[in-house]
This record gives sequence, structure tokens and C-alpha cells, in this order.
Amino acid sequence: MKNKLGVLVVCLFCQIVLGQNGSRKPLHGQVLNDFLSIESGYVMNINANVRTFIGSGGLFDIMARPKDTLLFSGLAFQSKKIILTEKDCAEVLFVAKLDLVNNQLKEVVVHKELKVKALGGGSQGIVDMQFEDDKQSTAKNNAMLSDQTIKYGMDFVRIFKDVKKLLKKKDDIKDEEITDIAFVEYAKDNFTKDFYTNTLNLKEDEIELFLMYCSNDPHSKQMVDPDQKFQLIDFMINKNKEFKKAAAVQK
Repeated sequence: MKNKLGVLVVCLFCQIVLGQNGSRKPLHGQVLNDFLSIESGYVMNINANVRTFIGSGGLFDIMARPKDTLLFSGLAFQSKKIILTEKDCAEVLFVAKLDLVNNQLKEVVVHKELKVKALGGGSQGIVDMQFEDDKQSTAKNNAMLSDQTIKYGMDFVRIFKDVKKLLKKKDDIKDEEITDIAFVEYAKDNFTKDFYTNTLNLKEDEIELFLMYCSNDPHSKQMVDPDQKFQLIDFMINKNKEFKKAAAVQK
């Protein structure tokens, strides 16, 4: 009796698993750019934890269903996140328009001390300028221990606002996409390429995809802080373990 019950439980479990997998169907897609033919890169379904290559003509195939989130990444184009709709999955050929690398952030530079380059005219550029101490300034005792504050540092919220102004021309840019971009730029600027290729054992063309994968986690927004450097390292190491599970790229 116990054996029969065990077999029944196993069968039910298999049906549930097959039912979940069966709800995802092959999505035939193509990535396009108005100026460049895209024939390399990755597409990752973070909900199904699978990824595939972008092939000749920008074509790709991946298992997906509505509400799945696809991450597009490559050396030639700006990474992008798309949440699939019912209409997207019903298309004979799903088309994703991608921008060239740095097309969105070509004027934004996020430094290790969280400073931002001037983005345009107006008085804000003068406010952000750095000045050396003079006779009228409050004296700074360099012999005392540092209070760990960043000299000439900038609140990262200001950077988000500046980026938002820069991207406001595009109606389809959402606040969460801006913070995703900010996290990716911050992580790239604060760690050398060796950290990603040697410590995390990522290929060069996987780095951007990995950072976009990390940025999709709500906890990543808390890591954009110089006081969270060690927590950020630990966060990325743990996310890398999850990312590696999708290393079996679909053919």
C-alpha cells in the first residue's frame, strides 16, 4: 500500500513539473537596430533561468510565456529588459528594438567617488564645481582620523535625477529601468574587469548580461552605496551562483 502511495505521489509531482514546463512555449524572436545588423549577444529568461545566443540576422529562440522577463545583452548594443505580454508571445516573430552601446548614457560618467559629469547648462554645473580651501574657508585638520565621508561626494539620488532628465526624451523609459542602468554603471565603475573574468569566472561578453541579471533583484538598489562595498561583493558572488545555473545555453 505504501509503495502504491509513493508511486502516486511521484506521478503527481511529475505531472506538476511537466505542466509548469509545458506552459512555456518556444518564442521565435529577432533583435534589430536601425543602424547596425546585430548577430551576436545573449537573451536570458530570468524567470525560467535559461539563456540562448543571438545568431545570424539577430534571430533567437527561447522558452517563454507571458510575464516572463527577458534580458538582452551584447557587446554591440545597450542591454535591455523586456517583460513579455500575451501579444508578444502570440507573435509569429517577436521583434525587440535595441540601441547601440552607450547611446543612452553617452554623457553620464559615474565615478568611484560618486561624482557626476556636467550634463548641460544651467546653474547646477556651478553648484557641483569643486573648489580648494582658501583663507576664508573652514580649516580642515588632515592629521585627524577620517570620518569616512567622501570629499566632494554626491548623493546618488542626484545622479538618478540627472540620468532621468537625460533620458526623459524617451517616453518608454521607466524609473526602474533608470535605476537598473545606474546599478550596472556603478558596478562596472567600482570593480575591474579582472574581478568579473577571474573572480566570478565570467566571459567578457557575459559581464553586462550578469549585471543586468543582478539589477533585476530589488536588493541591488540598496547596494549602490560606497558604504555597502563588501555587501555588494557578497551579493554579486551569490547572484553569480544563480547565474551559472543558466550556463547550459539553449542551442
